[in-house]
Amino acid sequence: MNELDDFDISILKILQKNNLIPQRDIGDSIGLSAAAVQRRIKRMRETEVIKADVSVIDTEKFRHSVTLIVEVFLERDKIHLIDEAQALFSSAPEVQQCYYVTGESDFVLIIVVPSMKEYETLTRRIFYSNENIKHFRTLVTMNTVKSGLDVPLDLLL
Repeated sequence: MNELDDFDISILKILQKNNLIPQRDIGDSIGLSAAAVQRRIKRMRETEVIKADVSVIDTEKFRHSVTLIVEVFLERDKIHLIDEAQALFSSAPEVQQCYYVTGESDFVLIIVVPSMKEYETLTRRIFYSNENIKHFRTLVTMNTVKSGLDVPLDLLL
């Protein structure tokens, strides 16, 4: 994809806040026609600058919800074993985010489960049954101070 221009960045900023805003309203606010906005959004979806259009759900609205941050330490750093771990974590619906990281740990996972009992079941399924996982460290969140998916576009340009 060609470089993103100022119009693309403006569109992305708006869509990050609310992707249900009508394209004519976006166009009016940035000085483009609705058709031009539509073409740009279509192009950004096709090139996967926009990866998904989703609704962000507040897990604190659910009575039974526990958010955990888990550091995973692998036994061996062979590329096929790293790929297997990525596939395993990606396939678990409880894993909301997965980061392959540098430092002491190999992965950091954000996990949402209904209860600690469910987390125990998950640990047996994806951690204890995997011979390449040396150990894992779990942090239980007490309060979500900030949670979002907005990319700070002004800081990245």
